[in-house]
Amino acid sequence: MDPRTSAQDVMRCDLCETAVVQMHCDTCLVNLCKACVGEHMISDESKDHRVIKFQARKSTPLYPGCTSHNKQQCTMYCNQCDIPVCIKCIASDQHLGHKISEILKVVDEKKVKINKERTELYETIYPTYQDIASDVQNRMSQLEKEYGDLSTAITKHGEDWHREIDKLVKKLKAEVDEMKNTQLQTLQKHLDEINKTMSDIKDEINSADMAIDTNDLSKLFSVTSSVNIYRNLPNKLAPSLPRFIPGKIQGKELCKLFGTLSSSSLTSDKYAYSMKTTQKSPEAGSSPPVKQLLDQPETVTTINTGYQCLNSVACLSDEEIWTSGGDSTMKLFSINQGSLLKSIRTKSGYEPCNIAVTKSGDLVYTEYGYRTVNIVKNEKIEEVIRLQNWIPTGVCSTSSGDLLVIMENDDYTQTKVVCYSDSTEKQTIQFDDKGKPLYSSGLCYITENRNLDICVSDIGAKAVVVVNQAGKLRFRYTGHTPAPKNKPFNPRGITTDSQSHILTADDYNHCVHIIDQDGQFLRYIDCGLSQPRGLCTDTNDNLFVAQDGNRQVKKIKYLQ
Repeated sequence: MDPRTSAQDVMRCDLCETAVVQMHCDTCLVNLCKACVGEHMISDESKDHRVIKFQARKSTPLYPGCTSHNKQQCTMYCNQCDIPVCIKCIASDQHLGHKISEILKVVDEKKVKINKERTELYETIYPTYQDIASDVQNRMSQLEKEYGDLSTAITKHGEDWHREIDKLVKKLKAEVDEMKNTQLQTLQKHLDEINKTMSDIKDEINSADMAIDTNDLSKLFSVTSSVNIYRNLPNKLAPSLPRFIPGKIQGKELCKLFGTLSSSSLTSDKYAYSMKTTQKSPEAGSSPPVKQLLDQPETVTTINTGYQCLNSVACLSDEEIWTSGGDSTMKLFSINQGSLLKSIRTKSGYEPCNIAVTKSGDLVYTEYGYRTVNIVKNEKIEEVIRLQNWIPTGVCSTSSGDLLVIMENDDYTQTKVVCYSDSTEKQTIQFDDKGKPLYSSGLCYITENRNLDICVSDIGAKAVVVVNQAGKLRFRYTGHTPAPKNKPFNPRGITTDSQSHILTADDYNHCVHIIDQDGQFLRYIDCGLSQPRGLCTDTNDNLFVAQDGNRQVKKIKYLQ
């Protein structure tokens, strides 16, 4: 076996092809033995050969060559032009005033981004496609079975027809035999009568012969003839056979009689699949037990908040809720006791626009005037997101731990939903497939459904706008009539429950609308509500309603 090509042999020098590799040129990506290093260095003196130990290969960055300045390596990166640049490029007027970064820092950031995308591909997207492929394979197997059942049904129906046709053939042949036997019996009787007449005629002939030959005159005169009788010949019986008149076999008519196939179809539903999630959470776990809506929702408890106006409520746990209203204070209440447990003031001193609780139990709030999204950890406020030219309004935490933020631009003409992982923007949802805006301008509330749909209470449009995880529009809900107060639908706070119901506060009609995950109206919750604004549900599907009319939070049981 050639030692240079043996799979078990060590790597050999790329120049002499015999000696064991000991060195590596990071510039030319060539493996070398120590004896060949000198030869390689002088083989192309135009290059700055970086020869290192073989074990340390790839440890030295291989900088890209500059396209504008020959023999210069690009060790920096122009963020404005989004290209690597060399020292001479930076000194030129071409990048004057541009933000320049070290290329290795940009590379590290790029690697982090690539690693995140790789993780998403590996842990989320690829497993999702595996599930989809498995689903398609199962559908194909099911299709084979169902088409087999269809062919069997047709064969069975054909056999039924054959049995009925055999019965009909047997019946017709029996009728033919009966007709034949009847006619044969009649003809046989007729034949017997003719044979008897023929015998009588022979007797007459014999008597005539004897009379002619006798000398006894008395015998001669005793002969009487029946010739006149025999001259009257018998009737001729001509049997008339039945005719078999076969029914015309016409293809279309026969198909109608036998049975026809309806047309097949293959529908395409772009909302049928959703991205697989690896998060172990109530939203992404196994299917919850089915709960029925109560005929009469009931109020469990009421909490006085002390705000001058009350806008938002968020569940920290089944025992505690956060609230926010018309001042800078966010208050934590005990649900069972109704007592104030903690107060936290916003960093700016302005009232929060909206609040939410993350998967880890931290409070998140948006500040309209400061264009920031902030998180409260251990009673310390950290700025997570700061926007430019956009103002954050609604916020919620997703089952995967990301943040969904609704924001409108400075001139209040555009609104969009942006998904953030920590402070990194992952996805923007703003337009439908036809390029039209999904949302109107103005204050909005947002939540994520158990099926990963993104649900927005669009106050400006007087509608609930629901898109799937990919940002494709699923439906719009614009209210149901008759409303309790016969007022126009005016959506405010929005939340969901374990049954994927979507619940929306309607402060004009002093009620909460319950719709299913496909936008079908199910029920109103009234319970004496007064201008309901914020909504949330706990892990037991109890509903909490922040009422601006009386500044109270009402806990309502609406599911069995």
